Amino acid sequence: MLNPVIDEDGAPFWEFTARGELRVQGCADCGELRFPPRPCCPHCQSFATEWRLMSGRGRIWSYVLPHPPLLPDYAEQAPYNAVLVELADAPRIRLAGNVVAAPDARLDSVDPARLRIGAAVRIAFTEIDGLAVPRWLLERG
Repeated sequence: MLNPVIDEDGAPFWEFTARGELRVQGCADCGELRFPPRPCCPHCQSFATEWRLMSGRGRIWSYVLPHPPLLPDYAEQAPYNAVLVELADAPRIRLAGNVVAAPDARLDSVDPARLRIGAAVRIAFTEIDGLAVPRWLLERG
């Protein structure tokens, strides 16, 4: 699998995922949340940042089912999903990921017919090549 490139601004995000926490960068001056992480607040231009703990719950805002040609590392797991999840705690923040049946399940572990825009999900973490990667589990109900 392809791991994300971790830069200085995003490093704290990955440090928190290693602890099993979903945190989003926010401005320590005006309070606005932002993702992806960046050095300067786009609202007030402050460089003061903080990392706020999120509940890990959200809703599927959008999703796709990639079709060939696929990257070789992913082709064997097709059909799989790629989702954008709108966070319950921060509706303007959307995180990309995959909905899976269990934290360590394959990317093709959820039947695509079960996915719906607006479906409730919760975060789970799995370790891939030493990195705690966020994934999403469908909520019951």
